[in-house]
Amino acid sequence: MQLDLNLLAALDALLEEGSVAGAAERLHVTAPAMSRSLGRIRRTTGDQILVRTGRTMTPTPYAIAVREQVHDLLQQVRGVLAPSRELDLATLERTFTLRWHDALVALSGPALLAAVRHEAPGVRLRFIAESSVDTPELRRGEVDLAANADRPTTPEIHAERVTETHHVVVVRRGHPLTRVKTVTAARYAASEHITVSRRGRLGNALDDALEQLGHTRRVVATAPTEAAAFEFVRGSDLLVTVPESTTRSAVKHLDLVLLPLPLDLPSAPVYLSWHQRYDTDPAHVWLRDLARAALADRATSPGQATG
Repeated sequence: MQLDLNLLAALDALLEEGSVAGAAERLHVTAPAMSRSLGRIRRTTGDQILVRTGRTMTPTPYAIAVREQVHDLLQQVRGVLAPSRELDLATLERTFTLRWHDALVALSGPALLAAVRHEAPGVRLRFIAESSVDTPELRRGEVDLAANADRPTTPEIHAERVTETHHVVVVRRGHPLTRVKTVTAARYAASEHITVSRRGRLGNALDDALEQLGHTRRVVATAPTEAAAFEFVRGSDLLVTVPESTTRSAVKHLDLVLLPLPLDLPSAPVYLSWHQRYDTDPAHVWLRDLARAALADRATSPGQATG
């Protein structure tokens, strides 16, 4: 049986007004049109719905029984077809899953969580680790918001470049490069390197930049995260090249030194990415605004550049 949702609105009006004329006026239709709707409702339900008693019309027992249910159903349909744009943060209860680069979680995650808890205490954040392979969690709805250096290539994933940071060299205190007046490209290339790669890649854009200058570096190891790479660096003469903004806490707590990168390398971008299904979701828009602010503030605020 094919259902007409217009009949639900007509039935609700008839039950509320108790007359064809009142229901017609309420829905801004003519009385004959409402009479036709009542006839269709009677044929569909097999019930008279309203019966005449003198000069008035009285709802049948069936109509009385379903009156509240009809009204609730109509409100649900209206909520689906015309969702409210109002967002009550004080009562919002929702869990967001965020797949962020681990350094961004450490750098901006606490500020984001503090802002979320201040505005919407019922919201929870699930930060999960990045995968070593490309995964479709955004498309499947398993991840609400991603943040890393990669711009999505699929059209249904929307992205915004929220900030950028330049690269620096991280070494231990007392490393040979800390004792020279200038870190040249030749000295940089001659050192032993560890790279950060979740996929275990030994090479990256640094090698292309060095090759243009006639230099080749030696990468002796890769680490899946910056935090792991820093542990290698602090106990050896290895160096690692990373975005400057994500190294500040390591410099402070691990007694590491930041040196300028002697190469002309493009800044490292940070992208926020989400599926297009969330473009107009008020709660998601709110979270994106807070995430954008947390990432941009932390990445652009002054950092420590020396030891």
